[in-house]
Amino acid sequence: MDPIYIFKSGKLSRKANTIVFEEKTENARKKYIPVENLLEIKVFGEIDLNKRLLEFLAQKRIPIHFFNNYGHYVGSFYPYEFNSNGITVLEQSRYYLETPKRLELAQKIIYGAVLNMLKLLKYYNQRGKNLDEQINRIDNLLQKISETDSIEALMAIEGNVRELYYDAIDSIVSDDDFKIILREKRPPTNYMNTLISFGNSLLYSTVLTEMYKTSLDPRIGFLHSTNFRRFSLNLDIAEIFKPVIVDRTILSLVNKKKIDKKHFTKISRGIHLNDAGRKIFIESYEKHLNTTIKHRKLKRNISYRTLIRHEAYKIIKHILGEREFKPFVLEV
Repeated sequence: MDPIYIFKSGKLSRKANTIVFEEKTENARKKYIPVENLLEIKVFGEIDLNKRLLEFLAQKRIPIHFFNNYGHYVGSFYPYEFNSNGITVLEQSRYYLETPKRLELAQKIIYGAVLNMLKLLKYYNQRGKNLDEQINRIDNLLQKISETDSIEALMAIEGNVRELYYDAIDSIVSDDDFKIILREKRPPTNYMNTLISFGNSLLYSTVLTEMYKTSLDPRIGFLHSTNFRRFSLNLDIAEIFKPVIVDRTILSLVNKKKIDKKHFTKISRGIHLNDAGRKIFIESYEKHLNTTIKHRKLKRNISYRTLIRHEAYKIIKHILGEREFKPFVLEV
């Protein structure tokens, strides 16, 4: 199954048992989108739609994600949770409300995220990038994760790790114009921060789509607090996969010079990827998502996209007391 990305402005509607996108141009062209193998829709342009289309998407169980003009995720139409069940939601809520249980699971998530950062840095270290100092300091912080006594303390360690990690990323990047220098988000003011924010936004929506196929409630996270404004569990799972998918995508594009300064546009107080840059990024991002690896336990090849969904299933087994959660760790 494949996602559809919409960059142009137009109208999205239902026609019989298919979806039609009509551009907002003088000689408007219509593009018919079959729904049989449609995984999700990601919208970057300005589109018009109606309730009839949303009912059709809900019937076909297809989520639609919306991004603003700068490529930042703003929200989703998330069809009725057809896989949801009361037992899973109750146990998920119980885990969130019982601080020791929530902390334990959050620690496991951060542990997996940090291990994947280390795997990526060690890969480049073996290729002459001289990252020993950052690797050793991150490894020391890794050992302190299990000693944290609160979510706030855990997030503080994760913040320290990120600072060292991004410092190492600057050593890996060959183009001085693409150094992170300082991580910033809204809005990013340099090229690398723009790529990181865009890639993370894509990943948050991808995780949400895969989680929709399970019985988990995406509004109840463990690392990221549950609140009135957003989903949070997809942010948790995304932490594990950022180094595996987003950061590898970025380093490949930048070091191979597939993305450069011409793929960015200046905005008020910052910059963002233009349409050409987004398309290049998305093509590489989807390629990484669909890359398959040999899964030791399942004894078959499995894509990273499917691994994201398996991570959600592993969390279900953990909160139901069936099997302890062990985060996915990249093999390099």
